[in-house]
Amino acid sequence: MKIQAHAKINLYLDITGKRPDGYHELVTLMCPIGLCDILDISFETPDIRVTCDHPGIPEGPDNIAHVAAVRFFEAAGRPGSGVSVRIRKNIPVGAGLGGGSSNAAAVLRSLNDHFGRPLPSAKLHEIAVSAGADVPFFLLGKPALATGIGDILEPVSHLQSHPLILIYPGQPLATRDVYKNLKLGLTKSEKIPKKSIFKPDRDTNVERFLFNALEPPAFELCPPAETAKARLIVTGASGALLSGSGSTVFGLYKDEKTASDAFHRLSDKPGGSGEPGWRVFYTRMLV
Repeated sequence: MKIQAHAKINLYLDITGKRPDGYHELVTLMCPIGLCDILDISFETPDIRVTCDHPGIPEGPDNIAHVAAVRFFEAAGRPGSGVSVRIRKNIPVGAGLGGGSSNAAAVLRSLNDHFGRPLPSAKLHEIAVSAGADVPFFLLGKPALATGIGDILEPVSHLQSHPLILIYPGQPLATRDVYKNLKLGLTKSEKIPKKSIFKPDRDTNVERFLFNALEPPAFELCPPAETAKARLIVTGASGALLSGSGSTVFGLYKDEKTASDAFHRLSDKPGGSGEPGWRVFYTRMLV
Protein backbone atom coordinates (compact mmCIF):
# COMPACT_ATOMS: atom_id res chain seq x y z
CA MET A 1 0.00 0.00 0.00
CA LYS A 2 1.00 3.62 -0.55
CA ILE A 3 0.68 6.04 2.39
CA GLN A 4 1.11 9.80 2.47
CA ALA A 5 3.11 11.13 5.43
CA HIS A 6 2.47 14.87 5.62
CA ALA A 7 4.84 17.55 6.87
CA LYS A 8 3.91 20.18 9.46
CA ILE A 9 4.56 23.81 10.25
CA ASN A 10 4.70 25.49 13.66
CA LEU A 11 2.54 28.60 13.64
CA TYR A 12 3.58 29.39 17.20
CA LEU A 13 6.45 28.01 19.28
CA ASP A 14 7.65 29.23 22.66
CA ILE A 15 10.12 27.49 24.96
CA THR A 16 8.94 27.64 28.56
CA GLY A 17 11.77 25.80 30.35
CA LYS A 18 14.17 22.88 30.43
CA ARG A 19 13.57 19.61 32.23
CA PRO A 20 16.11 17.61 34.23
CA ASP A 21 16.15 14.95 31.49
CA GLY A 22 17.36 17.53 28.96
CA TYR A 23 14.09 17.94 27.07
CA HIS A 24 12.65 21.43 26.66
CA GLU A 25 9.10 22.30 27.72
CA LEU A 26 7.24 24.17 25.02
CA VAL A 27 3.95 25.56 23.80
CA THR A 28 3.41 25.19 20.07
CA LEU A 29 0.60 25.32 17.54
CA MET A 30 1.26 22.79 14.79
CA CYS A 31 -0.62 22.29 11.55
CA PRO A 32 -0.27 19.57 8.89
CA ILE A 33 0.44 20.75 5.35
CA GLY A 34 0.07 19.29 1.89
CA LEU A 35 3.76 18.51 1.32
CA CYS A 36 4.32 14.81 2.04
CA ASP A 37 6.62 11.83 1.79
CA ILE A 38 5.27 8.68 0.12
CA LEU A 39 5.65 5.38 1.98
CA ASP A 40 5.40 2.07 0.14
CA ILE A 41 4.43 -0.46 2.82
CA SER A 42 4.36 -4.22 2.42
CA PHE A 43 3.46 -6.81 5.05
CA GLU A 44 4.81 -9.73 3.01
CA THR A 45 8.15 -9.86 4.78
CA PRO A 46 9.43 -11.90 7.74
CA ASP A 47 11.29 -9.02 9.37
CA ILE A 48 11.32 -5.22 9.67
CA ARG A 49 12.98 -3.38 6.81
CA VAL A 50 13.12 0.38 6.28
CA THR A 51 14.80 1.90 3.23
CA CYS A 52 14.83 5.42 1.81
CA ASP A 53 15.75 7.06 -1.50
CA HIS A 54 17.51 9.92 0.33
CA PRO A 55 21.19 9.22 1.09
CA GLY A 56 21.11 11.22 4.33
CA ILE A 57 18.37 9.12 5.95
CA PRO A 58 19.44 6.15 8.09
CA GLU A 59 18.02 2.77 7.17
CA GLY A 60 17.32 -0.12 9.48
CA PRO A 61 17.23 0.22 13.30
CA ASP A 62 18.50 3.82 13.26
CA ASN A 63 15.40 5.03 11.42
CA ILE A 64 12.58 6.32 13.63
CA ALA A 65 10.03 4.44 11.48
CA HIS A 66 11.90 1.20 12.23
CA VAL A 67 11.81 2.04 15.97
CA ALA A 68 8.04 2.63 15.75
CA ALA A 69 7.49 -0.74 14.04
CA VAL A 70 9.56 -2.62 16.62
CA ARG A 71 7.62 -1.06 19.49
CA PHE A 72 4.29 -1.71 17.81
CA PHE A 73 5.00 -5.42 17.41
CA GLU A 74 6.23 -5.65 21.01
CA ALA A 75 3.09 -3.95 22.35
CA ALA A 76 0.76 -5.94 20.09
CA GLY A 77 2.31 -9.26 21.16
CA ARG A 78 3.37 -10.18 17.64
CA PRO A 79 7.02 -11.28 17.90
CA GLY A 80 8.51 -12.32 14.58
CA SER A 81 6.11 -10.19 12.52
CA GLY A 82 7.53 -8.02 9.78
CA VAL A 83 6.91 -4.99 7.61
CA SER A 84 8.81 -3.46 4.72
CA VAL A 85 8.78 0.34 4.41
CA ARG A 86 10.27 2.20 1.46
CA ILE A 87 10.33 5.97 2.00
CA ARG A 88 10.25 8.31 -0.98
CA LYS A 89 11.40 11.65 0.41
CA ASN A 90 9.79 14.87 -0.70
CA ILE A 91 10.07 16.63 2.67
CA PRO A 92 13.54 18.18 3.08
CA VAL A 93 15.77 16.71 5.78
CA GLY A 94 16.85 18.82 8.76
CA ALA A 95 14.18 21.33 7.80
CA GLY A 96 11.91 21.68 10.84
CA LEU A 97 9.00 20.05 8.98
CA GLY A 98 8.88 16.79 10.94
CA GLY A 99 9.42 14.37 8.06
CA GLY A 100 10.94 11.56 10.13
CA SER A 101 8.31 11.80 12.84
CA SER A 102 5.55 11.82 10.22
CA ASN A 103 6.99 8.65 8.67
CA ALA A 104 6.99 6.94 12.08
CA ALA A 105 3.38 7.93 12.78
CA ALA A 106 2.28 6.70 9.35
CA VAL A 107 3.91 3.32 10.02
CA LEU A 108 2.24 3.04 13.44
CA ARG A 109 -1.18 3.87 12.00
CA SER A 110 -0.76 1.50 9.05
CA LEU A 111 0.34 -1.41 11.24
CA ASN A 112 -2.53 -0.95 13.65
CA ASP A 113 -5.06 -0.80 10.79
CA HIS A 114 -3.57 -3.80 9.00
CA PHE A 115 -3.63 -6.04 12.05
CA GLY A 116 -7.22 -5.21 12.99
CA ARG A 117 -6.48 -2.39 15.46
CA PRO A 118 -5.13 -4.46 18.35
CA LEU A 119 -3.87 -1.35 20.15
CA PRO A 120 -6.19 1.38 21.49
CA SER A 121 -5.47 5.04 20.80
CA ALA A 122 -3.93 5.56 24.24
CA LYS A 123 -1.38 2.79 23.68
CA LEU A 124 -0.50 4.07 20.20
CA HIS A 125 0.02 7.52 21.72
CA GLU A 126 2.33 6.01 24.36
CA ILE A 127 4.42 4.32 21.66
CA ALA A 128 4.48 7.54 19.64
CA VAL A 129 5.80 9.51 22.64
CA SER A 130 8.54 6.94 23.19
CA ALA A 131 9.57 7.15 19.51
CA GLY A 132 9.90 10.93 19.27
CA ALA A 133 8.47 14.22 20.54
CA ASP A 134 6.57 15.12 17.32
CA VAL A 135 5.27 11.63 16.55
CA PRO A 136 2.09 11.98 18.70
CA PHE A 137 1.07 15.07 16.71
CA PHE A 138 1.42 13.24 13.40
CA LEU A 139 -0.52 10.30 14.81
CA LEU A 140 -3.35 12.72 15.62
CA GLY A 141 -3.13 14.11 12.09
CA LYS A 142 -4.85 17.47 12.62
CA PRO A 143 -3.98 20.96 13.89
CA ALA A 144 -3.21 20.92 17.60
CA LEU A 145 -1.84 22.99 20.45
CA ALA A 146 0.97 20.96 21.99
CA THR A 147 2.49 21.41 25.43
CA GLY A 148 4.94 19.46 27.58
CA ILE A 149 7.65 18.21 25.22
CA GLY A 150 5.03 18.20 22.47
CA ASP A 151 3.24 15.11 23.76
CA ILE A 152 0.20 16.78 25.39
CA LEU A 153 -2.16 17.64 22.54
CA GLU A 154 -5.29 19.72 22.33
CA PRO A 155 -6.91 19.55 18.86
CA VAL A 156 -7.66 22.90 17.22
CA SER A 157 -10.56 22.79 14.77
CA HIS A 158 -11.22 26.42 13.85
CA LEU A 159 -8.10 27.47 11.93
CA GLN A 160 -8.57 28.86 8.44
CA SER A 161 -6.55 27.23 5.69
CA HIS A 162 -3.98 29.40 3.91
CA PRO A 163 -1.92 28.84 0.78
CA LEU A 164 1.73 28.44 1.77
CA ILE A 165 5.11 28.95 0.21
CA LEU A 166 7.95 27.05 1.89
CA ILE A 167 11.60 27.82 1.30
CA TYR A 168 14.23 25.29 2.31
CA PRO A 169 17.49 27.26 1.98
CA GLY A 170 19.60 24.22 1.20
CA GLN A 171 21.26 23.98 4.62
CA PRO A 172 19.94 21.44 7.14
CA LEU A 173 19.88 22.31 10.82
CA ALA A 174 20.22 19.81 13.65
CA THR A 175 17.64 20.43 16.38
CA ARG A 176 20.25 19.86 19.11
CA ASP A 177 22.50 22.58 17.63
CA VAL A 178 19.67 25.13 17.53
CA TYR A 179 18.67 24.38 21.13
CA LYS A 180 22.33 24.63 22.17
CA ASN A 181 22.37 28.10 20.65
CA LEU A 182 19.14 29.12 22.40
CA LYS A 183 19.43 31.68 25.17
CA LEU A 184 16.44 31.04 27.40
CA GLY A 185 14.96 34.21 28.78
CA LEU A 186 16.31 36.42 26.00
CA THR A 187 13.82 35.44 23.27
CA LYS A 188 10.46 36.36 24.73
CA SER A 189 7.21 36.79 22.86
CA GLU A 190 4.81 39.59 23.60
CA LYS A 191 2.53 38.99 26.54
CA ILE A 192 0.17 36.50 24.92
CA PRO A 193 -1.96 34.09 26.97
CA LYS A 194 -0.38 31.10 25.25
CA LYS A 195 -2.82 28.42 26.36
CA SER A 196 -5.91 30.33 25.27
CA ILE A 197 -5.02 32.38 22.18
CA PHE A 198 -6.25 29.70 19.80
CA LYS A 199 -9.60 29.08 21.47
CA PRO A 200 -12.63 29.38 19.14
CA ASP A 201 -13.87 32.53 20.88
CA ARG A 202 -10.64 34.38 20.05
CA ASP A 203 -9.56 36.03 16.81
CA THR A 204 -8.47 33.23 14.48
CA ASN A 205 -6.34 35.48 12.30
CA VAL A 206 -3.26 33.40 13.00
CA GLU A 207 -0.87 35.82 11.30
CA ARG A 208 -1.20 38.00 14.39
CA PHE A 209 0.27 35.28 16.59
CA LEU A 210 3.15 33.99 14.44
CA PHE A 211 6.10 33.51 16.77
CA ASN A 212 9.03 31.11 17.09
CA ALA A 213 11.51 31.40 19.96
CA LEU A 214 13.96 29.28 17.94
CA GLU A 215 14.25 31.80 15.10
CA PRO A 216 17.15 33.84 16.53
CA PRO A 217 19.45 30.86 17.22
CA ALA A 218 18.47 29.19 13.93
CA PHE A 219 19.09 32.35 11.90
CA GLU A 220 22.46 32.73 13.63
CA LEU A 221 23.42 29.25 12.43
CA CYS A 222 21.76 29.59 9.03
CA PRO A 223 21.67 33.21 7.72
CA PRO A 224 20.12 32.12 4.37
CA ALA A 225 16.94 31.18 6.29
CA GLU A 226 16.60 34.77 7.46
CA THR A 227 17.10 35.96 3.88
CA ALA A 228 14.38 33.56 2.74
CA LYS A 229 11.95 34.90 5.35
CA ALA A 230 12.51 38.47 4.18
CA ARG A 231 11.99 37.39 0.56
CA LEU A 232 8.61 35.83 1.45
CA ILE A 233 7.42 39.09 2.98
CA VAL A 234 8.55 41.03 -0.10
CA THR A 235 6.51 38.71 -2.35
CA GLY A 236 3.28 39.42 -0.47
CA ALA A 237 3.14 36.97 2.42
CA SER A 238 0.85 38.25 5.18
CA GLY A 239 3.19 36.58 7.66
CA ALA A 240 6.34 34.46 7.56
CA LEU A 241 8.10 32.30 10.14
CA LEU A 242 10.73 29.64 10.69
CA SER A 243 9.14 26.22 11.15
CA GLY A 244 10.25 24.27 14.22
CA SER A 245 14.02 24.39 14.62
CA GLY A 246 14.42 25.14 10.91
CA SER A 247 15.90 25.60 8.48
CA THR A 248 12.68 25.91 6.43
CA VAL A 249 10.70 29.14 6.55
CA PHE A 250 7.10 29.47 5.38
CA GLY A 251 4.93 32.33 4.22
CA LEU A 252 1.15 32.56 4.68
CA TYR A 253 -0.72 34.11 1.75
CA LYS A 254 -4.23 35.54 1.63
CA ASP A 255 -5.21 33.96 -1.69
CA GLU A 256 -4.06 31.46 -4.29
CA LYS A 257 -3.16 34.06 -6.93
CA THR A 258 -0.79 35.96 -4.63
CA ALA A 259 0.77 32.67 -3.52
CA SER A 260 1.09 31.39 -7.08
CA ASP A 261 2.72 34.63 -8.23
CA ALA A 262 5.11 34.48 -5.27
CA PHE A 263 6.01 30.88 -6.05
CA HIS A 264 7.02 31.80 -9.59
CA ARG A 265 8.94 34.86 -8.41
CA LEU A 266 10.84 32.79 -5.85
CA SER A 267 11.76 30.03 -8.25
CA ASP A 268 15.27 29.74 -9.60
CA LYS A 269 14.10 30.30 -13.17
CA PRO A 270 15.37 33.31 -15.14
CA GLY A 271 13.83 36.43 -13.67
CA GLY A 272 13.03 34.72 -10.37
CA SER A 273 14.31 36.03 -7.05
CA GLY A 274 15.24 32.65 -5.62
CA GLU A 275 18.76 31.74 -4.59
CA PRO A 276 20.92 28.84 -5.82
CA GLY A 277 20.32 25.77 -3.67
CA TRP A 278 16.87 26.84 -2.47
CA ARG A 279 13.98 24.39 -2.69
CA VAL A 280 10.66 26.24 -2.97
CA PHE A 281 7.32 24.51 -2.37
CA TYR A 282 3.77 25.68 -3.00
CA THR A 283 1.24 23.95 -0.75
CA ARG A 284 -1.39 24.77 1.87
CA MET A 285 -2.44 24.20 5.46
CA LEU A 286 -4.55 21.07 6.07
CA VAL A 287 -7.23 22.01 8.58
